[in-house]
Amino acid sequence: MKRIFLFVSALLLLTISAGSTVINIPGSQATIQAGINAAVNGDTVLVEPGTYFENINFRGKNIVVTSRYYLTLDPATINGTVINGSTPVDPDTASCVIIAHYEDSTTVLQGFTITGGTGTRWDDEHAVGNRYREGGGVLIQYSKPIIQYNIIRNNQAINITGAVGAGGGGIRMGDSNPTVINNIIMQNQGRYGPGIVLNYSGGTFKNNIIMLNTGGQNYGGGGAFWILSTSPVGPRIIENNTIINNTTTSGCGGILCNGTIITIRNNIIRGNASTNSGQIDPVGGTVTATYNNIQGGFTGTGNINLEPVYADSNYILAQGSPGIDQGDSSTVYNDLADLVNPSLARYPSRGDLRNDMGAYGGPLTKILTNLLIGIPPIGSELPVEFGLYQNYPNPFNPNTKITFDLPLNDHVTLKVYDAAGREVSILVNEFRQAGRYVLDLNLTQFSSGIYFYRLISGNISITKKMILIK
Repeated sequence: MKRIFLFVSALLLLTISAGSTVINIPGSQATIQAGINAAVNGDTVLVEPGTYFENINFRGKNIVVTSRYYLTLDPATINGTVINGSTPVDPDTASCVIIAHYEDSTTVLQGFTITGGTGTRWDDEHAVGNRYREGGGVLIQYSKPIIQYNIIRNNQAINITGAVGAGGGGIRMGDSNPTVINNIIMQNQGRYGPGIVLNYSGGTFKNNIIMLNTGGQNYGGGGAFWILSTSPVGPRIIENNTIINNTTTSGCGGILCNGTIITIRNNIIRGNASTNSGQIDPVGGTVTATYNNIQGGFTGTGNINLEPVYADSNYILAQGSPGIDQGDSSTVYNDLADLVNPSLARYPSRGDLRNDMGAYGGPLTKILTNLLIGIPPIGSELPVEFGLYQNYPNPFNPNTKITFDLPLNDHVTLKVYDAAGREVSILVNEFRQAGRYVLDLNLTQFSSGIYFYRLISGNISITKKMILIK
């Protein structure tokens, strides 16, 4: 069987055991779900690049479902192998991935872009008779899977038709103890916990980027993490993550710890916005936070409150960042050593071997995308090419920011259009000096829907889509 266990450094290393079966998709089976159905415990479902319009269910099987990323180690493989859950057979079972039948820690989901899910209507095991729509991207129940090397983006858990609430736009887990490492969890929506929900769950979360998740109208928000109640199945550890720019309309924009115990170590937690609370809200729980960079500050050994200074829009720290070599100094948290100069950290970590704060510090650090996932930092150097970036946040209500690069002095226009092509706003229509510009857009007077913004300079035109949700 060819059995894939993915270990990076001290955690998971790819090994192949004799006697297992690799089920190739679409070679051996036409769909991912068909591959899962044909698999037995210990098998691997290996998925070729492409977009798969599926809503898959592991059905209690302890198997590995993986893209070819484990072979290529190329971030382009993650970007190019997509599970799109936007066309479910049943709209009430619309999570992209369900792992909810006591799967154990040999169960692995890795190497995919997971998008388009709208959640599953789910009976709350702790409130009999109440149904919730949860887990837009991934729904986990009674299980201990490893979720790694994925981009989980643009999923939703917001529809409360036939349900009393909706949450966990990116990942929802209940009565479980998963390991979630090296994922990008971004631009998901949920009425609570738009990024991640832990309901009576343990969980280990390391080296993830959790950003631009929005919603949080109910139950205290929790833009990045919504965590409820102590669980007997395992601790809650949040370590070496970059948790930034998540937004809720109530409660806490960052981490909500409701009546439970969590350990937060070596993270960057900044820019998470809400009308009521700061970056972390204990709500009667116990938060042990050490060696983090937390906006506004937070009590705990080694915590700082300083601008991180990023080198790029994927939030790698720039040389000289105050987060370099400022994580926990215990050697177990050390950055990987450079292969040529072993006293120095291996890129994308910086400085010496002591842990760097954020997703690019520690022994599990990994670059997961070659795309720009955020807004490039504004620096002194002029842009080298004409560029229009994705607005953020997106979706938005009603404010968002649009960034563009102008490499030469020129006349430039930036206009906003509705889905029917009608012009609704002119942000720029004038001669501008070369540089990078960040503009505010407010669509208070307009209804929810899809809008487009178009940048024109000379004979170059770029158009991008954005979504207003009220």
